[in-house]
Amino acid sequence: MSRLLGKWTVTASGGHREERHDHEKGREMWLRYHTTHTFTMAHRVLRCITDFFVYETAKSVVVKSWSVGIINRVLRDTGIESAVMTKVKGLGKFNNRVMDVADYVFPSQGGSSFSIITSMVVTANQTQGKCPEMHLSFITGIVTGRCLNNSDGTDGQCEIEGWCPAEDDTVSQNPMKEVENFTIFIKNSIRFPLFNVTRGNFPSSLNKSYIQTCHYDPVYDPFCPIFKVGDILRHINQSLDSITDKGGEIGININWKCNLDYNVTNCNPKYFFTRLDAAFENSIASKGYNFRFAKYYQSEDGPERRTLHKAKAIHIEIIVSGDAGKFNSVPFLINLVAAFTSVGLATVFCDIILLNFHKGAEEYKAKKFEEVSDVMSEPASNRLYEGSQMSIKALEKRSNDSGTFSIGRRDPSNQ
Repeated sequence: MSRLLGKWTVTASGGHREERHDHEKGREMWLRYHTTHTFTMAHRVLRCITDFFVYETAKSVVVKSWSVGIINRVLRDTGIESAVMTKVKGLGKFNNRVMDVADYVFPSQGGSSFSIITSMVVTANQTQGKCPEMHLSFITGIVTGRCLNNSDGTDGQCEIEGWCPAEDDTVSQNPMKEVENFTIFIKNSIRFPLFNVTRGNFPSSLNKSYIQTCHYDPVYDPFCPIFKVGDILRHINQSLDSITDKGGEIGININWKCNLDYNVTNCNPKYFFTRLDAAFENSIASKGYNFRFAKYYQSEDGPERRTLHKAKAIHIEIIVSGDAGKFNSVPFLINLVAAFTSVGLATVFCDIILLNFHKGAEEYKAKKFEEVSDVMSEPASNRLYEGSQMSIKALEKRSNDSGTFSIGRRDPSNQ
């Protein structure tokens, strides 16, 4: 049987052909095709309409990871570029010697970290050799194993090899009390690279005579860069005797918090003072602040000699911190549009309704929020958030996007 131009040709067994126009059968096939095409179009239109009234919300995943959290904070935080120069002035008296800046400031480069020596134990004319140690609590050389006898014939001290004579730090010394009147000049320059703004901790208009006579006061003289040591101690409620006897650590925090919407001259620092070693102030094992340094020289008789100093000091740390902000219309508009589109009011309202007032609120919360730990003791396929075990009335359908799901509608293609 063959069909040509709407005609059917039938070949009989006897060789006779019978030709007829099958209009009714052709019309039936056309109606079937037209009906099927119309149904498909109607289904697509209906699908578009139903999809239009579907609300999708982003799924939030909380990742408990130290490394990811640190990277996130570092990328979000902004800092400032800073440089600090310091200079200490004052004269004191220690062991019947007049002490100037070169004697009691260490190191002498004038950086943001330095020490003001208040007392010292000096061991002079040390050379390499063997000698008795002074006390067992602190051995200053290598023990040879030999026990030295005292003058009365009794067993005495152990012999050590090193710099001799050994240091005896039990000698009491009266600290230098004049340190209270010493002054610290601080010059701090900062720059906010994002806004290309550079500032200094005192106005350039200050003359030399003013700087030489002023002392910092948070109320009456906030721009003076000269800080008196006694004033700093009073700011942190510390007495001079409590810190000069054993030493201590003091922090001077220069904080810049600037609103660059106003004139840049309003961008000025604020100073804060703190006792950095306050946690060990009453410690028995380690209290105060001290360090050792030596001065070497060559003697006339040949061997190298040194003078060892164990110094107790007030250690100063200058810490600079701050941030700046400025309004800009372009990023403001961009952020505003982004807020109304990606995280707009409609999304907020819908989430409020679904999370609090919808009859399937608990199931919705279980699907929307999921916690992921940094270290998973079980395979990911076996470990699910406790709420994800719950289904939403068996009408849940997950889309190809792993962050979305729909509620309340069956997909006809799955029926």
